[in-house]
Amino acid sequence: MLVMDALNPLDHEVFQLVFGATMTLLIAMEFKHSIVKVALRKESIIQVKTVILIAILALARKLIIPEPDIAPAKVAVLAGTVLALGLTYWLMRERDDRKSE
Repeated sequence: MLVMDALNPLDHEVFQLVFGATMTLLIAMEFKHSIVKVALRKESIIQVKTVILIAILALARKLIIPEPDIAPAKVAVLAGTVLALGLTYWLMRERDDRKSE
C-alpha cells in the first residue's frame, strides 16, 4: 500500500496504523516462536521469562501507539505495569545468573 502511493507515510494516522500493524506482527511472531519451541521440545511448560517479554512488548505497543482518547490514568497504569514486568524479568534473570555461577 505504501509503495503504490495508496497511503501517505508522512500522515500521522497512517504512520500510527502501519507502525501499529508492524508491532502487532512482531508480537505475533514472538508468540508463535515461543509456542513452536514448546512444541518441538515436547514439553508443556512455557518459559515464564518469554511470556513476560511478550507482555512487555504488547504493553509497550499500547504506550507507543496510544488510542486517541486515552485517559492519563490508563497511561500511568500501563507504565506501572511495564515497570513491574520489567522488574520481574530482571529479578528472574539475576536469579538465573546466580544459579549458573
